[in-house]
Amino acid sequence: MKRVHVVVHGEVQGVGYRYTARGVAGRLGVTGWIRNRWDGTVEAHVQGPADRVAAMLAWMAEGPPGARVDGCRVTDIPVENAEGFRVLQTA
Repeated sequence: MKRVHVVVHGEVQGVGYRYTARGVAGRLGVTGWIRNRWDGTVEAHVQGPADRVAAMLAWMAEGPPGARVDGCRVTDIPVENAEGFRVLQTA
């Protein structure tokens, strides 16, 4: 099991990034959350089997149509008990 903290930079707000990510996470079977941040980035925690987390990170590096991802900062964090993939309020 692997859990990562991700900060996505670029034009990633107002383009359906978070809600599309929730659908991708559901298809991949990963858990966690995603939210916009006031600085214009998107932040997420993603947890699951390493190969599924890697697939989610690959999607996050591209994003949905209309997004422009300039980069992702990924940090490993401790695994937690988690269910589902939620869209949170802006932080």
